[in-house]
Amino acid sequence: MTRRSGGRKSKVAIRSAPLTEEKKPIHPGESGGHYKPFKDDDMEAVVENIYRVLEEIGFNQATPHCVKTCTEYGAILGEDGRLRMPREIVNKAIESSNRNLILHGQDPSNDLQISGSRVHFSTGGAAVMVVDSEEKTYRDSTAQDLYDMARIVDTCDNIHIFQRTCVLRDIEDVYAMELNTTYNAIMGTKKHVGASWTDSRNLEKTLKLLHMVAGSEEAWRARPFVSQSNCFVVPPMKFAEESLECLRIAVEGGMPVLLLSAGQAGATAPPCLAGTVSQAWAECLGGLVYLNAIKPGAPAILGTWPFVSDLRTGAMSGGSPEQGVLSAACAQVGQYFNLPMGTGAGMSDSKLPDFQGGAEHASNVAVTALSGANIIYESAGMYASLLSACPESLLLDNDVLGGCMRMVKGLTVNEETLGFDVIKDVCLNLKGHYLGSNQTLDVMQTEYIYPESYNRLSPGDWHDAGKPEAVKVAVKKTKEILASHYPKHISDEVDNKIREEFPIFLSKEAIGR
Repeated sequence: MTRRSGGRKSKVAIRSAPLTEEKKPIHPGESGGHYKPFKDDDMEAVVENIYRVLEEIGFNQATPHCVKTCTEYGAILGEDGRLRMPREIVNKAIESSNRNLILHGQDPSNDLQISGSRVHFSTGGAAVMVVDSEEKTYRDSTAQDLYDMARIVDTCDNIHIFQRTCVLRDIEDVYAMELNTTYNAIMGTKKHVGASWTDSRNLEKTLKLLHMVAGSEEAWRARPFVSQSNCFVVPPMKFAEESLECLRIAVEGGMPVLLLSAGQAGATAPPCLAGTVSQAWAECLGGLVYLNAIKPGAPAILGTWPFVSDLRTGAMSGGSPEQGVLSAACAQVGQYFNLPMGTGAGMSDSKLPDFQGGAEHASNVAVTALSGANIIYESAGMYASLLSACPESLLLDNDVLGGCMRMVKGLTVNEETLGFDVIKDVCLNLKGHYLGSNQTLDVMQTEYIYPESYNRLSPGDWHDAGKPEAVKVAVKKTKEILASHYPKHISDEVDNKIREEFPIFLSKEAIGR
């Protein structure tokens, strides 16, 4: 008995060791599409409505370049100044779109295939405040905060993309703020980064920085590791002129573009959610027409990010169940068109990482992931309906996202997993349980995932361990990461050259150099 116990302990120890990437129970890009808010007939009605909005209503305030490029593509400029897009040119843009998009990391091991129903998780939100979970207070977000949150995400297996989490409110100059946002993000993580620009001239300067990091413009164009989050439209159905110019510069500069529509149901989008989905997709497809008119097949993500209003007050309600089903419905339309798409889900209306925050994060991410959204932005660390970000909640949500991805993966059915021989052995040999079976030990890490911040102790063991709480565990781990994890994938030599040419805000000491 002792020998068997010892053998089992040794097997458990072996199976508790870190897994190779291919043996992990979940991976970026597990296939969703299991949850469908729209019935088939309803989907056809929604799609038809999208085409009608584009063809009969169209867009206001297109720039001269947009008008010229899109009309040459087949769009129609009406006497009322609105740019309308007939079905045939929308379909032409859809057909010529890049359907097998690769979002590159600075490290190739972080490359992501954005296609089909493959699911990935990203941060995002551009909060203006940061939550202090220990003191339960708020303060303005800073450049250091963004760099620190990038470092935390760099350690999180289940957060695959780092998009700006907060605004650098300690930098007043817009150019310096936008450039340092990109710099801080790419210095803090090797994963793909999302950033945004309000002025095309700032983007042009930032592209030069990215060329330096990549080694050359050619190297950057071969593996662009930053994408542009572009709010090219002001809902409802009005182009944002400067953002259109930023879109053009990004396309011409080889940068993937997130075509972002962020209407709010009941405010800047229809109060009925099917109408909100229709408008969001019409707006994003309008951006896709312009993008493909500039350069057919340019890398693009259809960013249908409609939000929900609490109609009692008009305030945004990012944690509502309607937000989850709305984001899932947008993903279902993405499956219909077979286009790379992203949407927002996982933010909370709560002001702190509490029960409300956890419930809202988990429920809305789960349904959106199960719907097959290619990228779920704002899926970690966001509170107060995107007004605030919480560093330690990135770790808490990393566990949530792992659980959601496990749901997306579903179950594998084959002769081995059906386990007839295992059942037969346990039952006929009167073993009474499966705890010591080789199959149990073999799959304990490859079939199951385990949270890092949450505990599964018995009440007695939990008491003896000092009554650990998830938030306190995450706070402690956050401090450990920030004290030790200073990524060095960009060399000191390159960093020095960047600092000579660009107004870098954080000191070398602040980034652990």
